[in-house]
Amino acid sequence: MTMALIIGNKNYSSWSLRPWLFLKHHGIAFEEVRIPLYRDDTQARIAGFSPAGKVPVLMDNGITVWDSLAILEYLAERFPETQGWPVSRADRAKARSLAAEMHTGFANLRSHCGMNCRRPLAAKALPDVVHNEIARIGQIWRECRENHAADGPWLLGRFSILDAMYAPVALRFHTYRLEAGQVAQDYVDTVLDHPAIKEWIASGQAETEVIQAFED
Repeated sequence: MTMALIIGNKNYSSWSLRPWLFLKHHGIAFEEVRIPLYRDDTQARIAGFSPAGKVPVLMDNGITVWDSLAILEYLAERFPETQGWPVSRADRAKARSLAAEMHTGFANLRSHCGMNCRRPLAAKALPDVVHNEIARIGQIWRECRENHAADGPWLLGRFSILDAMYAPVALRFHTYRLEAGQVAQDYVDTVLDHPAIKEWIASGQAETEVIQAFED
């Protein structure tokens, strides 16, 4: 049975993008099942795959995994050749902490700068709480790149779970013209240049559904 990833709208669902990108980056075969969000039948359709009633969901030979970070952890175990986490215990501990910080934090950025592949590229007025989170993200990216610049262009040098977690944030930086220094911009450019990200953006822009709650 082919592995299946159940996702939401590509234009809006940043959580769906995370495991999708990891799978695409590593060339892991999977069936994509897209369920448009905020429709009358959305919850019933998702409930057929996940007891949590949210996307993304991974189905793998009778195993069901939900929540983006849990799926990424599962994929790293299922496909150890992907080296989803660093080999060094110290680096692995820090990477897990930074991924968890992304997973649970930055609520103000999410609220004011929702993912929207169709939005015109333009800045918007943002409160200080959002700028504080932008600065923190810039600090994370800068420290990661300074420590791993010699190993490649991704946060830890080579592509990892950490990049899957922060890629949707990079898209927000691009869409809303957020600034956190040149290192941050270089990382955003690295994310945007990924073929899978280009594919996701093109698909999101081609979608016809409009979820008003996620529009400016």
